Amino acid sequence: MKVFLTNDDGIHAPGLWALYRRFREEHSVQVVAPDRERSAVSHGITLHTPLRTARITVNGGWEGYGVDGKPADCIKLGMTLLLKEKPDVVVAGINPGANVGISINYSGTVAAAREAALFGLPAIAVSINGYDIEDYGDAAAFTERLARRIVETPPPFGTILNVNLPNIPMKKVRGVKITRQGIDRLSKEYYEKRIDPRNRAYHWLGSDARIFGEDLSVDGDALCHDYITITPLQCDITDYRMLAQMKAWDV
Repeated sequence: MKVFLTNDDGIHAPGLWALYRRFREEHSVQVVAPDRERSAVSHGITLHTPLRTARITVNGGWEGYGVDGKPADCIKLGMTLLLKEKPDVVVAGINPGANVGISINYSGTVAAAREAALFGLPAIAVSINGYDIEDYGDAAAFTERLARRIVETPPPFGTILNVNLPNIPMKKVRGVKITRQGIDRLSKEYYEKRIDPRNRAYHWLGSDARIFGEDLSVDGDALCHDYITITPLQCDITDYRMLAQMKAWDV
């Protein structure tokens, strides 16, 4: 396979290069990723400033392009300019921190996969449920197997697979669940007001711990019960139920 890797954590992130190590064993791999942390930028693109790219060498010889833009920018630049050959599959990740529920709406990792799907490519977004991650190897191996499957059986145009793995050894994982996105707001968010050294106020977003339920058909619930979750997501966000209702409106 010809594999295009990206992420939202920056080109030096360990999750990205865990994927690189795994895929390069048997596949052709190209990397275009942000040159720094770009988490939670969603599907933003750069319009009003120029984009700069640099060929970056990491880990004693592995190479990729670093882009001073967002994850979606990396897909656009890669597909239109930087890549030497069209990829068979795009993988975004491996992201530390789960992308489930409403968090999907903010995720740069998921947005990179969505942008790839708009180019007509099979695409996977991959995250691990935690930040203190000792080893990305099992997650990378699972992703490689799933990438083979999605290339063999591509999803419909505009559909991606959003994958989340529990932060435990693979032998303790209870299985794989095909899930739907949860849309409940499962934690209380707040802004903490602080004062800077010049006596000006600023605000810092925080949240309480998320509480998940028992419905194993929902991404966050299944993940917190130690299942790997795979959720198909569409770029088309039309509410077709409402569309049918609105046809009767006198507007």
